[in-house]
Amino acid sequence: MTKLNREIVIAEALELLDEVGLDAISTRQLAKRLHVEQPSLYWHFRKKEELLAAMAEAAMASHATARLPMPSDNWHDWFADNTRSFRRTLLMHRDGARLHAGTRPGAADIDRITHKIAFLVASGVPEQDAKMAMLAASRFTVGSVLEEQAEASLAANTNRTVDVPQMDHAAAFEAGLMLILEGLAERTRR
Repeated sequence: MTKLNREIVIAEALELLDEVGLDAISTRQLAKRLHVEQPSLYWHFRKKEELLAAMAEAAMASHATARLPMPSDNWHDWFADNTRSFRRTLLMHRDGARLHAGTRPGAADIDRITHKIAFLVASGVPEQDAKMAMLAASRFTVGSVLEEQAEASLAANTNRTVDVPQMDHAAAFEAGLMLILEGLAERTRR
């Protein structure tokens, strides 16, 4: 039997999330899945909220370790790629946007964000605009994925057919991202 540690608990919790969704996840189910008694989980996470925060951090790992911008990068292309990476990461797990929503960046995240903003400023984007564009793109992305995942969940959990045309979420995301980028480019030109 493998010794239980934080990483195993988090990995199993993310697998459980993918299977049952955020609303149905419980420490009781997780303990059963890990073949341990529920109090065993409290060695690693005192409250469910601590577990959810650790899950959110782990779920964002691929985006949190993505390559930082280099001085030679085109800011417009980098910004678009960075935002797309964030979207892909949120979509990797069922209810990924809900899990991430409301989290606060840790120290390593703050360092990465600071580097990204400094890159934008060095590329000619006014500092306040760089900060607001990063925030707007982040919130736009979370909201877009939240709606996409909610629609997928509703479709999967209901037997009724809906007479609403299916939205191309990827195309809608790209259109919104381009609006943000075009607005930022315009402000930068002024």
